Amino acid sequence: MSDMDRSLVSVIIPTLDAERTVGAAVASLQGCGGIVGEVIVVDGGSADRTTEIAASSGARVIRVARGRGRQLDAGAYAASGPWLLFLHADTRLDEAARQSMIGYVAVSENQRVAASFALAFDERHETLVNIGRAANWRTRTLSLPYGDQGLLIHRDLYNRVGGFRPLPLMEDVDLVLRLGRHRLTMLAGQAITSGRRFVGRGRRRSARNILCLSLFLIGVPLATVRWVYYR
Repeated sequence: MSDMDRSLVSVIIPTLDAERTVGAAVASLQGCGGIVGEVIVVDGGSADRTTEIAASSGARVIRVARGRGRQLDAGAYAASGPWLLFLHADTRLDEAARQSMIGYVAVSENQRVAASFALAFDERHETLVNIGRAANWRTRTLSLPYGDQGLLIHRDLYNRVGGFRPLPLMEDVDLVLRLGRHRLTMLAGQAITSGRRFVGRGRRRSARNILCLSLFLIGVPLATVRWVYYR
């Protein structure tokens, strides 16, 4: 297999003031058997050292207007690989997830199905354990992974369903709903995410997320969902 054939995956990481975590996210993509051809950090206007750290870690940095959906799609447009891995800046893949990705992209039939990973957190806390269990149940049972679980998708499928849209929030749910349950699977391994934003207010944050998801699913205008989310 040539080097070109092995560099199958373009990783896209949207950032905004993520200097604490982006370096670890980029570093976690090493040891992927040579299949990661590039890491693209799409910055939405960071005021800290995010872009400097990303570049020094080996990522290619592009800058676009703020908005995660817009940033993710801009990264997909700039990417050169046939496979796209969308990963949050505070998330890193463990060894099992990296090995799962290597095996997954080697099977041509998987080009018709997108994949995510199990959610885990970078510290052991009862609240975080419960949130992780709920997220993984939601993914396995309802086929509704969130963006912090990563999304591995072939470019052809991404383009076929219309990619990420420039929504103010729920861009991840919007995309997986268009994919549908028959085009989603969950791989072995974990996407390990920072738990800082959950500890101390995990129950309130989870309840808010469930409420916003429910409102979005029943067709409440996104402006209203956004107001509830940020209130």
